[in-house]
Amino acid sequence: MNSVVPAIGFGIITASILALAAVGFTLQFGATNILNLAYGDIMTACAFMAYVATQAGVNIWIALVFSGLFGALFSAALNRFAYVRFIRRGTQLFGMIILSIAASIVIQNILLAVWGASFYSLPVSQGRTFHVATMIFTTTQLVIIAIAAASMLCVHVLLKFTRLGRAMRATATDAALARDCGVSTDRVVDIVWLISGGLCGLAGAALAMNVTSITATTGSEFLIPIIAAAVLGGVGQPYGAMLGALVIGISSEVAAAVIAPSYKEVVAFVILIIVLLVRPQGIFSEIATQKEVVM
Repeated sequence: MNSVVPAIGFGIITASILALAAVGFTLQFGATNILNLAYGDIMTACAFMAYVATQAGVNIWIALVFSGLFGALFSAALNRFAYVRFIRRGTQLFGMIILSIAASIVIQNILLAVWGASFYSLPVSQGRTFHVATMIFTTTQLVIIAIAAASMLCVHVLLKFTRLGRAMRATATDAALARDCGVSTDRVVDIVWLISGGLCGLAGAALAMNVTSITATTGSEFLIPIIAAAVLGGVGQPYGAMLGALVIGISSEVAAAVIAPSYKEVVAFVILIIVLLVRPQGIFSEIATQKEVVM
């Protein structure tokens, strides 16, 4: 039991990275009805862009911003030049899932062709250590938590207090009705993919900073916790994704400390299965039900 509290500290760090990724993932689905399973590989690509920037002498924190910008542009381009073309041809949810898997395979193989199967590390100094109760955080980890908290606050302000946020919520709830009411849904969708891609890029770089090394498959291995967090909160619901990230992040780290480290990856998968069996629409079910993810 002495290991539980420190594990909660590690869980908060994991939850912070997971929140960045899961909110971006669920924003994409809410706006476009696409379960973008290439999301994890885009995270990896963004992490490698941060690595390239640092190798060119760029400060690690500027590289983090560069990673976010790359994720925003790459995600928006993927949607505009690939996904949208199939949606306009009438491709439904299952077909789009298959397309996103194909995009994932292409991205991952490009990464493997360029970087191989080697391990790479970002040149980041963890800095001082801080003790909170029996939890231990490094300076870098505290900055990651702060970035995640600030990003979630920005998402909240955007959704609740801006005209764009209202348009995003209207598009996610009923795109056809929003269009009839004068909302430029195509423009809103493009902006959503830019925002969600930026969060994906930040998550990818933050993940690379927190772990010891990255490979071409690092992001795809993180995809199950992302999906579990999004489904637990209710797919398409950013606030649900935040809550789901907190639950998945802490529970996986506690399980790793109490049972065995190998159970860290299993917990997210088990929670995902339980949610799909007991409450497949998630905690906040409105958008998932309307999008016909669940019946």
